[in-house]
Amino acid sequence: MAALGSAALRRGGGAAPQLLAVALSCQSCRHKATGDGGHGQPREQHPASPGRVGGQPVLAEGADTKTYLWARYHEMKKLVYDLLPPGVCNLLNPAAIYANNEISLADVEIYGFDYDYTLAQYSNLLHSMIFNTARDILIEQFKYPERLGKYDYIPGFAIRGLHYDVQKGPSLKQFMDIFSLPEMTLLSSVIDYFINHGIEFDQVHLYKDISDAIRDVHVKGVMYKWIEKDMERYILHGDEIYAVLNRLVNHKKKLFLITNSPFSFVDKGMKHMVGKNWRDLFDMVIVQADKPNFFTDRRKPFRKLDDKGSLQWDKINQLEKGKIYKEGNLFDFLRLTGWRGSKVLYFGDHLYSDLADLMLRHGWRTGAIVPELETEIRIINTEQYMHSLTWQQALTGLLERMQMYQDAESKQVLLEWMKERQEIRSLTKNLFNPQFGSIFRTFHNPTYFSRRLVRFSDIYMASISCLLNYDVNFTFYPRRTPLQHEAPLWMDQLCTGCMKTPFLEEMVHIR
Repeated sequence: MAALGSAALRRGGGAAPQLLAVALSCQSCRHKATGDGGHGQPREQHPASPGRVGGQPVLAEGADTKTYLWARYHEMKKLVYDLLPPGVCNLLNPAAIYANNEISLADVEIYGFDYDYTLAQYSNLLHSMIFNTARDILIEQFKYPERLGKYDYIPGFAIRGLHYDVQKGPSLKQFMDIFSLPEMTLLSSVIDYFINHGIEFDQVHLYKDISDAIRDVHVKGVMYKWIEKDMERYILHGDEIYAVLNRLVNHKKKLFLITNSPFSFVDKGMKHMVGKNWRDLFDMVIVQADKPNFFTDRRKPFRKLDDKGSLQWDKINQLEKGKIYKEGNLFDFLRLTGWRGSKVLYFGDHLYSDLADLMLRHGWRTGAIVPELETEIRIINTEQYMHSLTWQQALTGLLERMQMYQDAESKQVLLEWMKERQEIRSLTKNLFNPQFGSIFRTFHNPTYFSRRLVRFSDIYMASISCLLNYDVNFTFYPRRTPLQHEAPLWMDQLCTGCMKTPFLEEMVHIR
């Protein structure tokens, strides 16, 4: 199923962050300062090392290129492993906040939050329940083959940011929501069954049926009942949410909540996480907001709910603290509160429905909640990943510089290197997800999700609780990352010019 499902879903593309090479660079400072070959030892001249004619490298007399190429290969491999001693990993903190734009929390007076997957984080068990229920709806109501019941949810099969080709090109569905993970897995399962059993199908009809089945799980309130019945099982990190909200209120920040979920569901969840008086922390609470339409449609007015969740009929001329409001629109929200511009910071998990319009049209600051970030950083921090990626970068440089040797034996060496490089690329991808790799990168390029994340969020983090690690007046500064034409010098910049790109002097003849 994995191969067929993967074929039905596509990745986005773009340029990925370069390897964090601080450890490499700093280790090499000592090498250059002593003029040695590493670890204080004189640099040996290999018998096959080149001399120079007209600025270009040439082999020593009598040396064959195959021996020379493998000598350079082993020299580089030793350098890479010498510069990555044990303990150099664990450079990234999964509880950190990462900045796309400079933002000072001292300037933020008002904090806004989405609810699902922002304040409330859910366990993977919820996805299994959504998958199973939607699968059964397909069988019982849409009359799909009963044998589809043998398919179970596969945690970790799909990742956010995939695209489904609904009409072979003109219409691509983007899956950017965390709730879309069971939908993508169900879509792949049904396609897998149909292909394996030679059943013809219209992919437009298939997509619509599965989308409708998934929607029914949400709209009919089935999912809400599961969570309300066993919150300890489904909701994660509740105690940390109280700590975040209480800390902000104690520092005189205003808080508001805008969510698509109904009041009774949010009320029970917040009482579980924060306590029965959770509403005292918020200046505004808006439920069933119908985002993203809430941010773009001016027509739908606010309606007030009483303490039992029943709708009131009075016209809303002000938004009162402690009251619950339904629907409405952002334009009335801005008019009634005056909360405009960069003094507002809003957190959400959906890059489009939660963040895009707020940043692009209204000038709010935005924070993206990306739960997958924690897992990916833990993978990046492993020695296996660090060594694999560093050696892949070094091997790529060897291939690029040694391709000038075109005799038969040299070509065979280069082909072996290309094969090894491809194997390493597959290995590093599979560490994240065997079907689709990292949510943030596709080999050397950023994914579509990653590019949207940079475009629509000022900061991003694994969970709201990451705010507890920073002072309320902290300023986040984005790091300068290299463009492709800057990349050859990037190690130099990281260590004030001390690390020279391998073999760069051999390229001086290029014009």
